[in-house]
Amino acid sequence: MIILFGIQNCDTVKKARAWLTDHGVDYTFHDFKKQGVPEAELDHWLQAVGWETLVNRKGTMWRSLDDAAKAAVVDAASARALVLTQASVIKRPVVEWADGKVTVGFKPDAFAARLA
Repeated sequence: MIILFGIQNCDTVKKARAWLTDHGVDYTFHDFKKQGVPEAELDHWLQAVGWETLVNRKGTMWRSLDDAAKAAVVDAASARALVLTQASVIKRPVVEWADGKVTVGFKPDAFAARLA
């Protein structure tokens, strides 16, 4: 089963969900705002893609953090702590594919290649 993690109102998440639906792909959606960030999965994502990929340092939430909070994110442990308190800093969507692979972000070509 494919699990797509994100925030319901995020435009990129909306595009990814629409793409999966339009291509007849069954998936489960996990909303960070309603269901929180699952810690076991977070640890897996950090190991699979790295904190530098997972933390969206170009997003609105990151830019709204004070300089001390930004400077404190230097490794997987500090990124994990931030993500658990500020789920909106996660680059979205995070997808756990049926084969266990984890991807971050949405590009139609990459999604198509994963399902080929």
